[in-house]
Parts: sequence; C-alpha cells; structure tokens
Amino acid sequence: MSWKHTELMSSKKTNTSPEYSCDIAKKPIEIYVFIDPMCPECWSLEPYLKKLSIEYGRFFTIRPIISGSSKPLTHDNFEQPRKLKKIWEKTASRTGMSCDGDLWIENPIHSPITAYLAIKAAELQGIRFGKVFLRKVQESLFLKKQNISDEEVLLECAKAANLDLQEFQNDLHSVSSKKALQCDLKLNKEMEIDYMPTMVFFHRNVEEQGIKISGLYPYEIYVRVLSEMLEHLPIPSQHPSLEEFVENYGMVGTKEVSVVYNWSLNKAEREMKKLQLKQIVEKIPAKYGAFWKFVTNK
Repeated sequence: MSWKHTELMSSKKTNTSPEYSCDIAKKPIEIYVFIDPMCPECWSLEPYLKKLSIEYGRFFTIRPIISGSSKPLTHDNFEQPRKLKKIWEKTASRTGMSCDGDLWIENPIHSPITAYLAIKAAELQGIRFGKVFLRKVQESLFLKKQNISDEEVLLECAKAANLDLQEFQNDLHSVSSKKALQCDLKLNKEMEIDYMPTMVFFHRNVEEQGIKISGLYPYEIYVRVLSEMLEHLPIPSQHPSLEEFVENYGMVGTKEVSVVYNWSLNKAEREMKKLQLKQIVEKIPAKYGAFWKFVTNK
C-alpha cells in the first residue's frame, strides 16, 4: 500500500549534527521504520537494516518511529508471560536473532512508556545518538533480560551510547520527549500501521506516494523497493573489513555478520572466532546463537 509523505513534528530542539544536515540536504530517500523496541520481529530486522545501510546508505536516511501501546501491560490487555516467552523464542529460533523469553517469567515488563520516552529523549541529542541508544535498549532487553522500563537500566544504555547523561535525564520526562512520542503515535494512526516492523520509503524530491512494506522480507525485496524509488538499480558500496564492521557497531550477532557478508552462519562463526583469537572481539553467549563485542582496550 502507498502513503503520502508526512513530516515529523519538530520539537523545540534542533539537530545540528553535520552528518545529519548533510543527510537531509543530499540523500534522496527517507525511510520511516516503525518499530516497537519490545517486538522480537523488529529486533530481527536489524541484520537487513545494517546490510542496506552499508551497501546503499549513501542514498537514504532512516527515521525510527516508535510503535506499540503506551498503556500499562496487564493481564487484561496483554498476553500471558508464558505465551510471550514462547513467541519470543520461536522468533529467535526462526530468525537467528536471539531473544531470551525467560525475561517474561523472571523480570516481566509492566509498562514500556518510560523506554519509549527515553528513546525520544536520546534522539533530541541527534538522530545518530538516538539510533545507537535504541540498539543498546534492544540489547539490554533481548540479550540481558533487563527491564527496560527501569530508569537505571536506561541510564546504563545512555552511558553505553555516549549520551550527555545530564541532558538525557533532563529530557527523559520533558515536554519535548512527550510531544515527540505523541507525534510518532499519531503517524502510526495516519499511516495505518497495524503490523511491526513496517518500513515506508519516501522520495524527498518527488511529490509521489511512498511505498509501505509490513513485516520481514528477504533482503532483495528492500533493494528492489529502493531501486524503484531511485528509478535505477544502484551499485552496492564496498563492504568494510569485518574488524571495521564490528568496531563501528560495537556489538553484532553472528546472524548479522552472516547477512551482511552473505556467509553461512557456520562461516560467520568461524570468521568471528578468528577475531576472537586475535583478541579483537569478545564472545557474548546468547540463548540462540552468539553476539560479539568489540574489545576497545587491546
């Protein structure tokens, strides 16, 4: 289904990041990525977003848009913990992106609203910082089984994302963050987002409707949509070395390495073990597969 481009509501703060300004001025495609930070299907989109950004990121910018309910999670309006555990682990087994469903038995999350506001607060420091913070929140949730509605957990994510901690704490419950979240939820209604993840591709310079993709698809589908928006088949950029890839993202899953480099999971594991032997990465065991953390103090 197609949708007309809808501008995001501006907050009282302006992103003055040089990279972000350059993106806005030069990159023709804007992709709205509607995600719920607590959704395992959205987590499973990460390998494809990384690959798309590496190969064709010179053509587009990504705007994460928060989806999901901001209402408290109770037995009246949310599924039972054991059912959620089963859903998470079935998704992890199918996609290769580990989700530890034991969270819902050991440390259930009753309200996601604080996490949603925290993501918008992080974005006030720059869209790049917002994306890094979102990733740290997802790692804390799916890999570490941490309650991302806990402000102490969110503060640790902010530290890991190199945010200005004082500014982050000030913005967490600010009017600006609340308005930004309200804007995201309004966009969900206007674009009739009823499944997560959903990506909507827009061309900045053409007054035409965007292209909406709901759910997870093979990587080639995203390239095909991008090509349609650009009206030509772009040449993919050269991949960075594996070491550069891990250093850039800080922590990556074996599945992400496999997708980005077109390797089997077994080959991706072997290549990462080579970096481990060189003490370039540290292996982070997960319930399904493994993740690898870049070692900064070698």
